[in-house]
Amino acid sequence: MPSLKERIQEDVKDAMRARDKDRLAAIRLITAAIKQREVDERIELDDVQVTAVLDRMAKQRRESIAQFEKAGRDDLIATENAELDIIRGYLPEQLTEDELQSLIDEALEQIGASTIKDMGKVMGLLKPRLQGRADMGAVSAMIKSRLG
Repeated sequence: MPSLKERIQEDVKDAMRARDKDRLAAIRLITAAIKQREVDERIELDDVQVTAVLDRMAKQRRESIAQFEKAGRDDLIATENAELDIIRGYLPEQLTEDELQSLIDEALEQIGASTIKDMGKVMGLLKPRLQGRADMGAVSAMIKSRLG
C-alpha cells in the first residue's frame, strides 16, 4: 500500500493528465506544505506527520471560510471549500459525535480527570488518537464543558 505522500504525488499526475486545474492547484498546495515542513525540519515526513500537515491546512481553511462569511465574500468561500474538500480526501474518516464522546469519557476515566486543571493531560492523551479525525478545537470545548 502506498504511503500518503506517494498517493498525493500520484494524484498530482492524475490531475495533470485530466487537465483538472482546480484540483491540481489544491494538491500542489498540499505538496508545497509537505515539502516546506521537510525542508524546515530536514526530515522525511511519514504518514502521521503528513496527516498533521493536512490537519493544519484543513483548520486554516475552516478559519478562512468563517472570516470570508463575515465579509460576505462568497467567491472566496467557494475556493476555500473546494480546497477543504480535497484536503479532507486525504485525512482519515472523521469521528462521529458519539465516538468522540466515548473517547473523551475513556480518557477522563484513564487519567482520573475531575477539574479543568487536568485538561492538558486529557488533551495530551487524546491528540495522537484524534489527529486528523476530529477538530481539536471542538474536542477542547467538549472537554472543558465536561470538566468545568
